[in-house]
Amino acid sequence: MLVTGGGRGIGRAISNAFAREGAHVGILDIKGEIAEEAAQAIRAEGGSSVGFTGDVSQRDSFIRTIDALQKQFGRFDGLVNNAIWVRYGAISSITPEMLDRMVGSGFNSVIWGMQAAGAAMEECGGSIINIASVAGYLGMSNAAAYCGIKAGVIGLTRAAATDFGPSGIRVNAIAPGSIPTDGAMINVDEQKMQQRISKTPLRRLGTVDDIASAACFLASDESSFITGEILTVDGGIARAFL
Repeated sequence: MLVTGGGRGIGRAISNAFAREGAHVGILDIKGEIAEEAAQAIRAEGGSSVGFTGDVSQRDSFIRTIDALQKQFGRFDGLVNNAIWVRYGAISSITPEMLDRMVGSGFNSVIWGMQAAGAAMEECGGSIINIASVAGYLGMSNAAAYCGIKAGVIGLTRAAATDFGPSGIRVNAIAPGSIPTDGAMINVDEQKMQQRISKTPLRRLGTVDDIASAACFLASDESSFITGEILTVDGGIARAFL
């Protein structure tokens, strides 16, 4: 199992949850020290994990990492495309450099990850989980690039489920609501988070463990007949008329 951006926030919670379930977990991050620290923490708890350095916007990062995991553990049967670099801002404030980085890390990476994982899992089958967002089907102010990228992830997920299904490869996505990770709080201040709580039917923000539990379900045999699905984990905010 490979988790991109698996050393922090949602990705780390997913990595830890998979390890507790007995999976061999690869953690890929552009900052190798973060990936290795997370992998060491898993090993210290008796789990199996390896950290890798790589830029998810680059196709070769996935090819090298998945090949290494296949050789070390004998097979490869799971991928979580979680990594993304995000900055919010008005459309007028988007620069070419900002857009290239966001699209590369949040959209292109999903294509490269699914491509490499699909080739590795063609004979054994497996599960691909893409981390989307409720922003992919809701309008959010000052987040046009992010909303567009996550909408793209949803489209990629549904198309890939059709392409990979005959090989026994399931492709699903998780669309989290507001999860107050360090990365999220760079873009959303405490006041906005409180506003989101007030609009959420369950009257709380999500946690990284909420998303990790959903990922474990979609990676397991319990979801063996589910593919092309977008599992919304948001406390009800995307369905509330508020």
